[in-house]
Amino acid sequence: MSHPSLDASTLDIAKNLIARQSVTPLDAGCQSFMAEYLGFLGFDTEHLDYEDTQNIWSMRGKGSPVFVFAGHTDVVPPGPLEKWECPPFEPTLIDGMLYGRGAADMKGSLAAMLTASKRFITEYPEHNGSIAFLITSDEEGPFINGTVRVIEELKSRNQSIDYAIVGEPSSTAELGDVIKIGRRGSLTGWLKIFGKQGHVAYPHLADNAIHRAGHFIDELVKIQWDQGNEHFPPTSLQVTQISAGEAVNIVPGEVAVEFNLRYSTEQHHEKIQNAVKALAEKHCVHFELNWKLNGEPFLTQSHDLIDAVADSIKKVKGITTSQETSGGTSDGRFIAKTGAQVVELGPINKTIHQINECVSVKALDELSEIYYLTLKKVLLD
Repeated sequence: MSHPSLDASTLDIAKNLIARQSVTPLDAGCQSFMAEYLGFLGFDTEHLDYEDTQNIWSMRGKGSPVFVFAGHTDVVPPGPLEKWECPPFEPTLIDGMLYGRGAADMKGSLAAMLTASKRFITEYPEHNGSIAFLITSDEEGPFINGTVRVIEELKSRNQSIDYAIVGEPSSTAELGDVIKIGRRGSLTGWLKIFGKQGHVAYPHLADNAIHRAGHFIDELVKIQWDQGNEHFPPTSLQVTQISAGEAVNIVPGEVAVEFNLRYSTEQHHEKIQNAVKALAEKHCVHFELNWKLNGEPFLTQSHDLIDAVADSIKKVKGITTSQETSGGTSDGRFIAKTGAQVVELGPINKTIHQINECVSVKALDELSEIYYLTLKKVLLD
């Protein structure tokens, strides 16, 4: 794997990054490569590593507005190697598509961010404000030592962020047809219900924990939490795992139920937790209830960045983008807490996390162009 060159194309950079086996939380040298490239452009880079996670904060310029490109170098495991058209960490071109783990999620976006920044700085070296990169290696993992920790550090320094583009693969059918202007909150619950173990032939001497769980689950999944709003669909809940039982002739004395809610700005996690606890108290004599707040909902309501991105997409692709909040969580939820306007824009997400993940080479160049035009609109206009 070569060192970076300012003459490298977006495709060349994407291939270099894909070739690095950065399965979460490993970075495999991706961030050092990016830092070296950014150094050629006058960026000052800090390596902010926490536990097993590598992060960089790289910045050029002083003052506001501060425009941040955010993303991650880690990827999910490739899965069965024999099912790939080509080795997942040997980037390969087939019919105009670049194949490799991370091609769409999200090393292609990182490459486009670098070449867009290079073009913009070369043409406008005395631009207004600052450009920064916030890159982590744990977005695909437990997300505890990555962007969230860097944001905490930046807040302790009173470092502001005005605008942030997160390079998550937001597009559906063609590049730029969808941008994400917010995300739903994610809340996971674990309920352990305790009954009394016994022999199935003597049910009057036992208390079947599964039966208690059935009543609880039946009522839980029927709750209509809200109707959503202009920007968010209604809050939804899915039971994701149930475990209980030891043998066919034993009434189970314990059952564990796991469930996840994706909730809109109409809800607050404490309100949800209180409602579930009340329901558990109704159906269960003895229980343990634990929670993990994976992320709170956020929404970019100011339109400066949204309009800049939408206008850039219109100019490059000739389409009107759809502004959505659907999908899972992203590191945008941590950046939004700074008060920044956050938009997610990246390649088509059809193959992310799949065997034979790929991205269009043409789309990489178009994405770089969209990022470049957005920089112009935000830092020059």
